[in-house]
Amino acid sequence: MGDRERGGLVTYWQTVTWSRFPEPLLANITLSWNKSLELVDDVVVTFEYGRPTTMVLEKSPDRGVSWQPYQFYADDCLEAFGMPPKRVADLAPSNITRVICTEQYSKWVGVKEEKQVVFEVRSRFGVFAGPKLINMAALWTRMETMQGLREFFSFTNLRLRLLRPALGGTYVQRDNLLKYFYAVSNIDVPARCVCNLHASQCVLRDATLQCDCDHNTSGQDCQRCSRGFQSWRPGSYLPLPRGTANHCEASQTAASK
Repeated sequence: MGDRERGGLVTYWQTVTWSRFPEPLLANITLSWNKSLELVDDVVVTFEYGRPTTMVLEKSPDRGVSWQPYQFYADDCLEAFGMPPKRVADLAPSNITRVICTEQYSKWVGVKEEKQVVFEVRSRFGVFAGPKLINMAALWTRMETMQGLREFFSFTNLRLRLLRPALGGTYVQRDNLLKYFYAVSNIDVPARCVCNLHASQCVLRDATLQCDCDHNTSGQDCQRCSRGFQSWRPGSYLPLPRGTANHCEASQTAASK
C-alpha cells in the first residue's frame, strides 16, 4: 500500500494542532485489509513535518478484535515506555520476534530533515538470510521450523498510535502551540496475502481480498479443503527448493461415487 503521486508526495493527512497543551495530543491511524497478510519488506511511514517524539506501531491478527505491539518508538525509551533502547541489530536468531523500543527514528537531528519512521523487516530476514538476503533458503527453513516466526510477520490490521508530536529538539513552546501536530504523507506496507502456501496470487472479489486457491483448497486464506476433499494441511517450504504442496485428498465418499 502506498500513496503514489506524480511529482513526489504532494498530499498529506494532518491532525489538529496542540492547542490544548498540556493535555496529550493523541491520534490513531488504523489500516484494515479484512484479510490475513504477511510483511515482505520494511514498513515505512513518511511524516511531512517532523517525526513524532513518541509513537507505537501495533498489529491485529484478528481483524481488530485484539491488538499487539509491533514496535515502540521514542526519543527516550526508558522515560516513555520503561524499556531500554535497542535496535534490530541487537537481536539474535533466538529472539528476533522480540518487541523492542528504538530511539533511532525519534530523536531530533538538527538541520538534517528526517521524515521516515521504519519497521525493519529486511534486517530481521537478514539475521537468517544474510545482510544482502542471499541465503533465502535459510530463511524459508526457519519460517517452517521456528515457532512463531511466520506469525510474527502476519496481520490483518496495522495501527499507528501517535502519542507525542515532534518538538524540534527543545521544550514545548507554549506561545506557539500551532506548530505542534502530526502530518503523514505516505505509508508503505509491502505485504502479500497469507494463503497457507496454497495459492500463487490474491484477487479482489466483491471488494474483498481472496486467495485464488489451488491444491483442492478453498476459503479466503485457503484454510480448508474444498467440498469433497479432506486432510487439510498448510503447504510447506520444505524440502527446498520446491517445497511440498500438501494437496487435500479426495474424501472416501466422493471417491466412491
